[in-house]
Amino acid sequence: DPAPMGWHLYHEGPMAKLAYGVANSDQLAMMLTCTPGDREAVVYGDVQPDTPRLQRVGAGPVEADPLSAGVAFETRVPLRDPVLMQLANDGRMPVESQSGGHRLRADAAERRLVSAFIAYCGADAV
Repeated sequence: DPAPMGWHLYHEGPMAKLAYGVANSDQLAMMLTCTPGDREAVVYGDVQPDTPRLQRVGAGPVEADPLSAGVAFETRVPLRDPVLMQLANDGRMPVESQSGGHRLRADAAERRLVSAFIAYCGADAV
């Protein structure tokens, strides 16, 4: 059986990384990163939050995305975006990928990770 996908929270120095994928692997569908005081999280991966507030940064592709192993666009989403709040509160996030729209789910423990990520980075973004 393939390992289950889920939400994981990592810290690298001051940066927090909220990843949806297989634990302790490079199999990630999406990763959001931020540092304390940020108003937005940077989004990486083939799956992107389905929100009108998603902002594409820059006109062209950035360096090869380490997650998709190909051309990628850097996008950002506000930490207070309803799509992140819904994931933290209800455990559901609508997302878009090349195969269309999906919904990522988070159980109670994972919702606490999402809330911790938002609180850690958005401490000054009230």
